[in-house]
Amino acid sequence: MGLSERRKIKDLQDTSFPAREQEIAEICGVAIPYEVDWDSFADDMEALNFVDNLSCHRLNMALRMICMDAMGKEAVREGLKRVKLRNVKAKDQMAMQFDGGVLSMACAYALRTDGMFNDGEIRQLLMDKL
Repeated sequence: MGLSERRKIKDLQDTSFPAREQEIAEICGVAIPYEVDWDSFADDMEALNFVDNLSCHRLNMALRMICMDAMGKEAVREGLKRVKLRNVKAKDQMAMQFDGGVLSMACAYALRTDGMFNDGEIRQLLMDKL
């Protein structure tokens, strides 16, 4: 991992992810932490550049739709406890699951929008299991 990647990871850890967690708290009433497999991003600057938009932003868009009323907000507060993100290299390695209060997304971030789950897919998975 080079200096550029280390700087980007530090910026994501210190700025982007805390801001996204705060945004989630504003949407549903509770902060939900991110757990990121940083090692999976270590040699992939392109993925680091897109993780915020392709996962965090999409999740927040999905949560806005789910949390449009008190019942949705309560379901998210009670059911979603953590979000795990992992970078994969290829589209066929992508996976998304929601079990035990943990939303796990393995995305091919370097593929940009070809390597993500859209907010509709995220919303549907959460709504099916909340």
